[in-house]
Amino acid sequence: MFTQPLLAVRDLSVSFETPAGPRHAVSGLSFSIGRGETLALVGESGCGKSSAALALLRLLPAGATSSGVVQLDGRNLLNLSEPAMRSIRGRELSMIFQEPMSSLNPVHKIGDQIIEVLRAHQGLSNRAALSRAIELLDLVQLSEPSQRAKDYPHQLSGGQRQRVMIAMAVACGPRLLVADEPTTALDVTVQSQILALLERLRRELNMSLLLITHDLGVVAEFADRVVVMLDGTRVEEAATRSLFEHPGHVYTRKLLKASLHCHPSEFLRSDSVTRPSSARPLLEVEQLVVAYPRSRLARINAVDGVSFTIAEGETLGLIGESGCGKSTLAKALMRLVPMRSGQLRFHRKSFGELPERALGEFRKQVQMVFQDPYGSLNPRQTVGTILDTVLRAHRGGDAAARSHRIDTLIERVGLPLDSRQRYPNEFSGGQRQRIAIARALLLQPALLILDEPVSALDVSIQAQILDLLLELKRDFRLSYLFISHDLAVVRKVSDRIAVMQSGHLVEIGSNPALWLQPAHPYTRSLLAAAPRVRWKVPLDVDAAP
Repeated sequence: MFTQPLLAVRDLSVSFETPAGPRHAVSGLSFSIGRGETLALVGESGCGKSSAALALLRLLPAGATSSGVVQLDGRNLLNLSEPAMRSIRGRELSMIFQEPMSSLNPVHKIGDQIIEVLRAHQGLSNRAALSRAIELLDLVQLSEPSQRAKDYPHQLSGGQRQRVMIAMAVACGPRLLVADEPTTALDVTVQSQILALLERLRRELNMSLLLITHDLGVVAEFADRVVVMLDGTRVEEAATRSLFEHPGHVYTRKLLKASLHCHPSEFLRSDSVTRPSSARPLLEVEQLVVAYPRSRLARINAVDGVSFTIAEGETLGLIGESGCGKSTLAKALMRLVPMRSGQLRFHRKSFGELPERALGEFRKQVQMVFQDPYGSLNPRQTVGTILDTVLRAHRGGDAAARSHRIDTLIERVGLPLDSRQRYPNEFSGGQRQRIAIARALLLQPALLILDEPVSALDVSIQAQILDLLLELKRDFRLSYLFISHDLAVVRKVSDRIAVMQSGHLVEIGSNPALWLQPAHPYTRSLLAAAPRVRWKVPLDVDAAP
């Protein structure tokens, strides 16, 4: 279908200088992108996707070198002078970065940042550039574009900031847009809107799109072809449907199996969740209200009259968009923020009104695992010290007993025993989350509150952590409150699912009934926005294609 390549990459290699010598991030990568085509570049963190993208635009950091051929309409970009390359960036070749807050200047207004792009590449006057900037904000469907042009980045939501980045990227009508994980941190409905926007702009502006992602559900919906990367090399390239139905490389098959989007019938399988054998309530929440001051005279209810129970051995999934009150609810249950009204009971004993000094026994029984393990682990302490501090704070026995407990849990969560002597920065993201889980289990709690515990992880690491949580639930008879905006993740681990919107619980249903027959319009809109794979995917990783 796409016979004329706009971009041709041949034998691209990228190396970084390190104290131990050069590290090869990309080795001999080759692919092409046709005019008007969307090519997805997929693989796990560290495989070289982002390094390859930065090399295309000549944006690699100091100390990095690149070689090979990157031809845009027959011109080798790697041989151009820097002034010539600057004239191409933004005008013919543009990029959207993963985290817009770090890409937008926090001290300049949105409109001024778009104006800078327009004046640099199109020589417009201030008045003409402002008018065009407002047109671009309207093009990316940002509400009240004239007002948004006067806002600073911190005044916008994550989805709004990403729309601003897209407006800046398409301001000069580039022929190729590189989108590096453009929706990773966004809610499912916002993600759907951003991807639909990119697809609409691709058609209307006759652009080609290089989509870099680890989300195979997104790939299935929007890509024409797929390149799979592993350890800096291309291991497979195919048309999207062909790759999903007939993956040729064992690594591709492992990615497909790990991706929760690839098995839309999984929630019908009896082994996808572990049903609680007891109906006895462990946690009871009645009419909980948590309010924050909006102004000196007004308050806003972040959690508004929420009621639910979690039974012994049960996992309750909690889904909803950013700002709906999920994390505030979790903090209220941990007594980390005050509640305005309501009742909280654990093992039928009220704990909502207990003074701080009386919460010791409750906190041993209820532990929390946070979204970012690196932010919740002390970077100046070894793993052994971090874990031992928890046990000493709760009088967890003498030194020998504490050491045995730590060794047992480190091994149980799948970490090597020498982890005790290492610091958090010496571990991968998945390993750090295992450390956080081990810390939460040290005091033998009955309930874990998990707030987006796998959202920042690659699909295969995500699958490993979810499998570990299911095993621990069974072995330790745990209950979970599992908070996530990823519907596929919640589907895999939950017995029941609660849906939250604007501080309210709008629906609670069993898994899979909620997926098959959602009752509330908001639930139906969430499910409709989730990316999905429409084709039959082989589940046998080791079988030949």
